[in-house]
This record gives sequence, structure tokens and C-alpha cells, in this order.
Amino acid sequence: MARATRVADHGPGSDTPQPAAAAGSALQQAAAPGARKQEPKPPSALWADGLGRVGIRSAQVLLILTVAVVSVYALMQIKLLVIPILIALILAAAIGPFVNMLRRRGLRGGLATGIAFIGLLLVLGGVGTVIYYSVRNQWGELAQQAASGLDELEQFLLTGPIPLEQEQLDQAREGIVQFASSSQVRSGAITGLSVVTEFIAGASLVIIILFFFLKDGAKIWSFFLRPFSGEREAKLRRVGKRTLEVLGGYVRGTAIVALVDTVAIGAALLILQVPLALPLALIVFIGAFVPLVGATVAGILAALVALVANGPVVALIVVAVVIAVNQLEGDLLQPIVMGKSLQLHALVILMALTAGTILAGIVGAVLSVPLAAVAWAIIQVWTAEDPELEDMNPDLPPPNSQPV
Repeated sequence: MARATRVADHGPGSDTPQPAAAAGSALQQAAAPGARKQEPKPPSALWADGLGRVGIRSAQVLLILTVAVVSVYALMQIKLLVIPILIALILAAAIGPFVNMLRRRGLRGGLATGIAFIGLLLVLGGVGTVIYYSVRNQWGELAQQAASGLDELEQFLLTGPIPLEQEQLDQAREGIVQFASSSQVRSGAITGLSVVTEFIAGASLVIIILFFFLKDGAKIWSFFLRPFSGEREAKLRRVGKRTLEVLGGYVRGTAIVALVDTVAIGAALLILQVPLALPLALIVFIGAFVPLVGATVAGILAALVALVANGPVVALIVVAVVIAVNQLEGDLLQPIVMGKSLQLHALVILMALTAGTILAGIVGAVLSVPLAAVAWAIIQVWTAEDPELEDMNPDLPPPNSQPV
């Protein structure tokens, strides 16, 4: 009886699973569609996680940097052409509004361009003439004052707070004479001759390119826009307009600031009777086109001339005037005159100056900041969702038109 009961307990209706049934159930669960399988990931899945996305982005950045470096290197090989084009573009942006005003008054394009072009050449020629005669008339006086100033400096070094020995000064003088007669100086003179030749060639290119930019700038830009249409063409037209606005505003604003610096520092030099006051004032004007450091360096040069020619007291007064003018420029003139034409942080300006100086010397320092401002303006236009579509100037043909 007991045996029958145990058999009945393990029958089909019993709740206790049989070993064979349990094994079969486990196999069925393993074979179910939703069961996890340990399979190797395909190669494409390696780029889908966070590290893969970082790798893709890094490769893109490296590719962009490579293209940029190669492009800059290629442009530096033809800098005798690239630099005149950039200078002509900046000058055309500054003079363009005057040419367009003459056109709106009824003058033909060629005549309006010729008037503006001849006016610019007359201004540059007049400035060069003033510099030449000023230097020629005062050079002898400056040489005499410089000689006496050097004698005073030598006496100060011999009897000053930290006196030097006459033997040390003689050795320094002999070292300077030997360096002046060395092969390095002669090779430098040859290099300077080649630089003068390049300058003449570059200036000629600037004049020619500037004339055609003023005369046919709209047609040239329309020619480059012919492969584009629709929204891309509209953005490119907006880019051209913003480029001219930024460059023109930068040049005109900087010229106003430089004129104020020149008048203030030049008047101080004239009152203090510093030799070469007019050429030094013009150097201040040119130096003001190099932001942050240009006017300061020009003022230091004026102070050195005052030190040699007029003594330390006059030199200190010149330094004080330069510092005051720079403070006035940075705190009042630039925010009012420049406006929104140069929306760059001081650190960005400093980095642009450094890069431009390394790549192209003084010319690179002058061109780097307006080019950085243009690059930032282009980025703003290109990333705008609905940019305002305006013609580059009143003479620009409408979209989808062919230049005539």
C-alpha cells in the first residue's frame, strides 16, 4: 500500500519535477529567441561607443589641422602675391564707400575709381615727401645731438650708480665695430637689397590689384559665386558684405584712432623740440595699425630719440605722454570709434598678432588682426539660421545674374 502511494506521488500529476523534464526545460530556455549569446562584436561596432566617437572626432580635427597647415605653407610660398592681394582688399574695403558715393552721383565706374585712386596716391605721395624733407633738413642736427648724447651716456656709465671701467667700454666699442664690418652684416645688406626689391614689386602689385578691386570688385565677386545658387549663394553674398563691413570699419576706425595718437604725440614732440618730430609722429600713425603694441613701440622710439637728443627729463615727459595717449585710446577712443567692427577678445588679438608676426613679420602683424576679425564674422554669418540677405553694395548684381 505504501509502495503504491509513493508511485502515485511521482505520477504525471505530481508537482515535483522529474530530472529528465528539468533538463529538457533548461535546453528549451537556452534555445529561446531572447536568450543572450556571447558573440564577438562586428568591427563597425567598435566606433559606436564613447571611445570610438572620440577617436572619430580626433581624426577629423587632425585632418582639418593638416589641411590648414598645408594651405598656410602653400600660401607662404607665394606670399609675394598673397600679401598684396590682402592689402589691396583691405584698402578697397576702406575706399569702396567713397567710390560708390561717386557712382551714385552719376559718375561712371572707371571715372569714380580713377578719382579715388589718384586721391589715394596723392595722399601717400604727400606723406612721403614730408617725411623725406623733414629727415633731410634735421638729419645733421640729429647726428650732432646724438653724438653729444652718446658722450653724456658714456660719462653716466663711467660715473653713475653702477660705474663701469673705461676698458669695458672700449671692449664694447671694439665689439660693435667688428660686428659692423663682419660678414654677417654684409650678408644682411644683401638680404636687405632683396627685401627692397620685393617691396617694390609688392607695392606695384598692390596698386594694380587695388585699381581692379575698386573698378570691378562686384563683377569679380559675382564671378566666384557663379557655381553656387539658392541658400548657399545668399550666405556667400552675406559673407562678402560682412567682410567689406569689417575690413572697412576696422581700417577707418584704426585710422581715426591713429590720427588722434599722432596729433597728441606729435604736438608733444614739437613743443619739447625733439628732432624728427614729424617723422616720429608718422611712425606713431603707422604703428597704431598694429593693435596693443604698435603705438607703444613707436612711442618708445620717440622717447629714445628724445633721450639721445634732449636728455632724460624730456624723454620721461615723452614716455608720460605716450602712456596717457595709450590709456585714452584703449578706454575711450577704440570702444567709441571701432564699435562692432572688431569683436575680438584681447587674448585672441594677441594670439593673432603672434601668429602673423611669425608667419610674415611686420606685414603679418598688421594684417593678422583684421583677418581674424573677418574670420570670426564669416563664422557668425555661416552659422546663422536665417541670415539677413543684403547686397554687398549698391552696384552688386542681383543673385543668379551673370557679370557683364
